[in-house]
Amino acid sequence: MGESIVTIHETSGKGLVWTACRRAVIIIVMKFDEGIYQIALEDWLYQQDFQKHFDSPQPLEVDLGAGKGRFILARAGKQPEINFLGIERKLVRVRKIEKKAFRNDTHNIRLLRLEGQYCVQYLFPDASVDTYYIFYPDPWPKAKHHKNRLMKASFVDQLHRTLKTDGKIHFSSDHLPYYDEVKALMDADQRFTPIDPFIPTEDETTDFELLFAGKIPGRCSYQKR
Repeated sequence: MGESIVTIHETSGKGLVWTACRRAVIIIVMKFDEGIYQIALEDWLYQQDFQKHFDSPQPLEVDLGAGKGRFILARAGKQPEINFLGIERKLVRVRKIEKKAFRNDTHNIRLLRLEGQYCVQYLFPDASVDTYYIFYPDPWPKAKHHKNRLMKASFVDQLHRTLKTDGKIHFSSDHLPYYDEVKALMDADQRFTPIDPFIPTEDETTDFELLFAGKIPGRCSYQKR
C-alpha cells in the first residue's frame, strides 16, 4: 500500500494547508482558524467523512472540476449555510482558489486536488452529497477518446450512489454532441427526474464560459428520486 506522506504549507495571513498524499491521491484542506489544524489521516484510498473538515456539518455541494474557482467562490460567498467542496486536479488552480477564498474571508470552501471520477467513486460515502456541479468537462471530441469522457453510465451510477434523496446534478457543456449524449443518458435513467436547468448568475459564470462567451452551452439538471 505504501506509506502516507503528510506535508504542511504556510499560507499568507491566517490558515494552513495540509497536503496528504498516498500513491496518486492528494487532498488539500483549507482551514481559516489561527494555529495548526490537525487532521487525523485515515486512508485516502477509502471512503471519507468530508464534513469533518468543515467548521460545522451543513449540506454538501461539490464542484467537479473547479477550474480557477470563479463559480465556487461566488456561490459559496452567497450561501454560507452550505459547505462547498471544489475538486480540481491542477495544483496551480487549487492555489489560486485558496488565495481568493482567504482574501474574501470565505469559510465554507474546502479543496481537493484529485481527479473527480476517482473521488466520487472511491472517497464519497453513500448518500453524502446534496448537489454536484459538472461544468464543461473535457469532451474528448475524437471518437477514439470517447472512452475517457467523465459522464458515462458507470459514473452516473456513482453519482446516484453518493447523492442524497432529492440530490441534484447540474451539467453543462459547449460541445453539443457531448451534451446531447449526456442528456440522452440522463433522460433514460429512471432513477433521476429532469428539472429546470441550472443557470449561473453573472458572477458565477465560469472562466471557461467567459473565454468562449460566443458559444451557447447546453445545460441540463436532474434530481435523484
